[in-house]
Amino acid sequence: MKVNAAFIFVAPEADRTAHRSVVDTPVVRLTVVGVKDYEEAREVALELVEQGIVAIELCAGFGHEGTAIVARAVKGRAAVGVVRFDSHPGFDFRSGDALFQR
Repeated sequence: MKVNAAFIFVAPEADRTAHRSVVDTPVVRLTVVGVKDYEEAREVALELVEQGIVAIELCAGFGHEGTAIVARAVKGRAAVGVVRFDSHPGFDFRSGDALFQR
């Protein structure tokens, strides 16, 4: 059975409709979506779960708070994992929490 998974990355000027792609392999169908902030990540995660996504991996730009926001939103309907950098090189070596957490 094919796994329906997603990878969400956060970048300040990402457009969730334009910065989206699907990689379909014999074993995994991976939807990749760029979001502009944590709130949009929460919204996209909920949409993806409604579309049958069972696993969501978050990019290293998500800090602890951002990861918690997504995990709370999906409430166990999808497994949530994260690539980890404590200080992301794409964000001037800061956590996404410093940029996107209000």
